[in-house]
Amino acid sequence: MTPEKVKTGIAGAGYLGKFHARILTELPHSEPVGFVEPNDAIASDIEAKYGSLGLVRRRSIEELLSAGATAVIVATPTSTHFSVAQELLSGGADVMIEKPITVTLEEADGLVALARKSGRVLQVGHIERFNPAVEAVSPLITDVKFIEAHRLGVFVPRALDVDVVLDLLVHDLDIALAFVHKPVKEIRAVGVPILTGKVDIASVRIAFEGGCVANFTASRVSQEKTRKFRLFQPDWYLSLDTQNRDVRAFRLDRFTGVPRIVDWPVRVKPADPLTEEDRHFLDCCLTRKDPRVTGEDGRAALKLAHDILEEMNRS
Repeated sequence: MTPEKVKTGIAGAGYLGKFHARILTELPHSEPVGFVEPNDAIASDIEAKYGSLGLVRRRSIEELLSAGATAVIVATPTSTHFSVAQELLSGGADVMIEKPITVTLEEADGLVALARKSGRVLQVGHIERFNPAVEAVSPLITDVKFIEAHRLGVFVPRALDVDVVLDLLVHDLDIALAFVHKPVKEIRAVGVPILTGKVDIASVRIAFEGGCVANFTASRVSQEKTRKFRLFQPDWYLSLDTQNRDVRAFRLDRFTGVPRIVDWPVRVKPADPLTEEDRHFLDCCLTRKDPRVTGEDGRAALKLAHDILEEMNRS
């Protein structure tokens, strides 16, 4: 019989980890057994809120595994993703790892191979795949010809161990790869550091085999938060606001007289993407099916991000 609950844990209870902590204490199939967090103040706050529900502080990954954790969310800094996830997978746990999957492609390949060899679930936290706006338009995607994406954020002192390409742009790269389903043919990219020693603003143009062209802008020094993803395909224009979880769709009507562009209603189901992402992870742990965003998907987005950074270095 399929067990009804999964013993869950968290590695890293900071910016994103604290949200995962709340969610894991709320999901019906989650039985929290602990978390690992090196910062004493953060750990004390998490334990005060959720310790009575099973999220008690464990001093190491080894101790978390010994407490019985079999499904662990990794929300540590990107530079530690490989070592933490490797220890968890080797210890018999399924893993959901926040994006980007790792820093290097070699590390990503190592985790993918380890997960496949050990039969463990490896899900990558590209949360926009679970955004209601993205889910609503996915059934309408046929043959994307043009993409325009803007992902702008105000500066916050987190994720500074990576540049804006791996911090923000990688979300839209993952969406584009999922929608286009074609290899990349050409990349043109520029990026500049503004507030950190790494690229903080990026402008990228990608040509895919089959004719699709995509323009991306990403910034972490904007005054306003913007999450817009627009795509065009034969007879269709789809505009997604993933921040507000909204979709506007327009279609060419060829069947009621003179061809004209009409609004096309798209129902967006209300949902919290992070909750749905965690729910999906636990479902995969229970059913042993591949997650919506596999380790290979995370590796593909990372590969494209690295190719963009190499192009920036050549510019």
